[in-house]
Amino acid sequence: MTRAVLSIGSNLGDRLGHLRTAVHRLGDTVLVLSGVYETPPWGDADQPAYLNAAVMVADPAAAPGDWLARAQAAERAAGRVRDPARRFGPRTLDVDVVAVWDDSGQPVLSDDPELTLPHPRAHQRAFVLRPWIDIDPHGRLAGHGWLTDLLNAEPVAGDALELNPRPDLTLESDL
Repeated sequence: MTRAVLSIGSNLGDRLGHLRTAVHRLGDTVLVLSGVYETPPWGDADQPAYLNAAVMVADPAAAPGDWLARAQAAERAAGRVRDPARRFGPRTLDVDVVAVWDDSGQPVLSDDPELTLPHPRAHQRAFVLRPWIDIDPHGRLAGHGWLTDLLNAEPVAGDALELNPRPDLTLESDL
């Protein structure tokens, strides 16, 4: 069995709809959902604001690579088009595998370029850390420390001030 944290985000089209569809595609693997946050774009400022959230998932038969395959399938289903010239550009749906734990609860570490675990930039991104804290308030990011410490350290703390909680938006739906 593996358990994973996925970061989901959208800034094109029906942003909330794309997030809800991603959650729906994950089906009964979903353990818990974070709140939704509206966030400024990261890495490429010339684009619309994002909606971001985190999802904790578990599956007794899933290997770490299975989470990546599910993430990429959800992105394709949302019509995601990758623009090599804009690595951090706008997207209908972005699903990142942030962290994975094995069946004994140990973090899975990987330096495979296809699936680096934990995600190599998660510790730098308030839009990943803040929703993750919603679903795992005492969480740790392997190799980096406590989520709350990472969120409260500069420069991430400054970015966190720009996150707008959206309690009016929820990921549950009737899909």
